[in-house]
Amino acid sequence: MSAIAGAKIFKQRCDQCLTVEAGGKHMTGPNLNGLIGSKTGQKAVFAYTDANKSKGITRTPATLDIYLTNPKKYIPGTKMVIAGLKKKKDRDALIAYLVK
Repeated sequence: MSAIAGAKIFKQRCDQCLTVEAGGKHMTGPNLNGLIGSKTGQKAVFAYTDANKSKGITRTPATLDIYLTNPKKYIPGTKMVIAGLKKKKDRDALIAYLVK
């Protein structure tokens, strides 16, 4: 799935609460620039839930796929408000966008 399709999904489902550009501001959720390879709940100057801080996973395309399927199941106590992306092709596209 393409990053272009992922950009559309991000705009439809995510950009009300999240940003991705380098130096972008935190909103309801943190800025996601540099997401891949980072640990959950560790970005400076963002008020993560204790659940995100203590999850301790390194974000990879594989862990993002699990998270995006059902955020509240993967990290109980997260502030993430979307129920998840049920379609694998949508998750793959969004991850392709976030990785680029």
